[in-house]
Amino acid sequence: MTIIPSFPGNSNQRAEGGGRVREPSASQPAGRPRRSEVISARESAADQKVENSLRPQRLDQYIGQSRLKTILEMSISAAKKRGEALDHVLFYGPPGLGKTTLAHVIANEMGSQIHMTTGPSLERPRDIIGLVHQLEAGDVLFIDEIHRLSRIAEELLYPAIEDFVIDLTTGKGHATRTMRLSLPRFTLIGATTKAGMISNALRDRFGFPLRLEFYTCEELALIVNRTASILGVAIEPQAVQVVAARGRGTPRIANRLVRLVRDFAQYKGRASVDAALAAEALATYQIDSSGLDSTDRRLLEILIDSYGGGPVGIETIAATLGEDSDTLEDVYEPFLIQQGLVQRTPRGRMATPKAYLHLGRSVSSMQLSLDLNDTSASEPDAG
Repeated sequence: MTIIPSFPGNSNQRAEGGGRVREPSASQPAGRPRRSEVISARESAADQKVENSLRPQRLDQYIGQSRLKTILEMSISAAKKRGEALDHVLFYGPPGLGKTTLAHVIANEMGSQIHMTTGPSLERPRDIIGLVHQLEAGDVLFIDEIHRLSRIAEELLYPAIEDFVIDLTTGKGHATRTMRLSLPRFTLIGATTKAGMISNALRDRFGFPLRLEFYTCEELALIVNRTASILGVAIEPQAVQVVAARGRGTPRIANRLVRLVRDFAQYKGRASVDAALAAEALATYQIDSSGLDSTDRRLLEILIDSYGGGPVGIETIAATLGEDSDTLEDVYEPFLIQQGLVQRTPRGRMATPKAYLHLGRSVSSMQLSLDLNDTSASEPDAG
């Protein structure tokens, strides 16, 4: 399979979800990476250097997402028997769960070339025209951050992905001419962390809208084992569980933690990683047994200590924490909500009794009696 570089203007410093890879500041200690470099699910420059070697190449090598894999396996098999391109696929879900990897797997399974780009890089009509013009029959076109496509680019794509044609316009005024160019049948794979920002017209043109779910600890343990084997890290089964439990349900984070544990073991002069060493290594990076870092714990402390457990609006939390509200909603909250530590309510965010216990706080009888599952109110979230 040949991988075609992003076209055009796609930076090598891409971070999944649109985040820009930032250089460490002078005030940041070199020995302690910031949160964005340790347990953020966004792709960093260090991730890019190793992820190609860690990515599975076939569906049977891909761990987790069993329901999604079953759907893809049936559809790919049927498309190959008919000698046709696979129908268009939309992957959505939190960053770091394997959307890009699945795009590569689909291309491999179909025996096709993959052309990769991002939504923000397709700004002008000529960007779209130049991109689709290089496609051949059966090729895979992968657009990451597809929710950030411009309106012009999106409208140009509609006939391309529905009728496999593209309309070219030349001249100006009365001399304007429109020419329709036929395209080979190809497969568009879109990836996004914000499915709600995709227009209905674009979403309806995908044959398979598929959501990627967070991974279980057992699935992450299999991934940690596989990654350690590829990287040549001798790691004991108990240490695998220690790393998997802190992986936040995200393969990208679990793989990053394996590399951190490997570096720590080499620094300590240890030939293999046991559970105690793995826990010590991750504690050095301020990652606790549940995968929370200092910023996560600070957010919970603000909810509990400053606002009595809530409810409190997201803007208020952001101002107190010193972060912007979009970062809180996209980076911090999903995992805290998934773990049952934070509850979204119509009046704002609330800390759950589990959050109190995690921080070692006593849970008041009033807090225990709160019905956190009350969804009867109709007003929008205060955040």
